Amino acid sequence: MRHITLCYRKIIEAGATRPWDRLVLDDSYREFRMQAQYFNQERKYRTFGELLHYVPGADRLHGLVSGAIIGYLQQLGDVVPDILDNLGRRFLKFDKFQFELINSDLLDPSKHQVAISFFTEPLVWHDTVGAFLIVSPLAKPVDEAVPVHTFQLQPYLAIHTLQAAHARPDDAR
Repeated sequence: MRHITLCYRKIIEAGATRPWDRLVLDDSYREFRMQAQYFNQERKYRTFGELLHYVPGADRLHGLVSGAIIGYLQQLGDVVPDILDNLGRRFLKFDKFQFELINSDLLDPSKHQVAISFFTEPLVWHDTVGAFLIVSPLAKPVDEAVPVHTFQLQPYLAIHTLQAAHARPDDAR
């Protein structure tokens, strides 16, 4: 038996049309503009890339801006957005995330791009059939039937960690 965690990297940019995506994009842009003032007091730089290149410590903007989207992540109820099983249900639970500014421009909101990487809770990886993974939550004992989820690997979804589950000494009875 193998245990895996998955990572889904959701990229949100100006063309986003889903309401949740728009809210994340708009609020992170406002926060970026506000936080960037500290790193750009002389107003010499216009883009996030310029700040990263010329201003020591500007890489802290990722974390400083992430505070603006915490409430939106809580709205997800710890369920990874966009990833559905073959029955059309969202099922992947996440326990960690990482926010990233990809690009931004202090004068042009259409250049603002962000990414949120969602890291799932550990899963049991039972099998792979073609491009489909069959997984289940860890919580069930091995001798019970467990509900599984079948889903297709897709862009921006990857196996993040893999661990072979070792039998415990108590299991050898």
